[in-house]
Amino acid sequence: MSEKAADIIPDENTHLLDELGNLLEKQIELAHQGSISGVERLSKEAGPLIGKIAQTGILKLLEFKSRRNHLQKLYQELCLAITAQKAAIDEKLSQVRKGRKTIKTYRRNI
Repeated sequence: MSEKAADIIPDENTHLLDELGNLLEKQIELAHQGSISGVERLSKEAGPLIGKIAQTGILKLLEFKSRRNHLQKLYQELCLAITAQKAAIDEKLSQVRKGRKTIKTYRRNI
């Protein structure tokens, strides 16, 4: 165990990882709902937490391998949810542009 990780009691290690997992799950839910601003707000909350986890080296420890894998899976799911929302927004934006183009065409021909 690294010296920094040893300075944090095991319950605190578990708590940090649980908190990060909960934030990722909330972000995934918000992304599926289309609330990208909510995802961004939670990512700001997660920043200091991620920094603390990185400083301690918790996730490098063998005993936390399954936790690391779970967090990676949640992160990948979040990335997919955000990508899906981006695709939906791009499609809507394309529709708006086509609509504006159609309106401009009508205006010119009236």
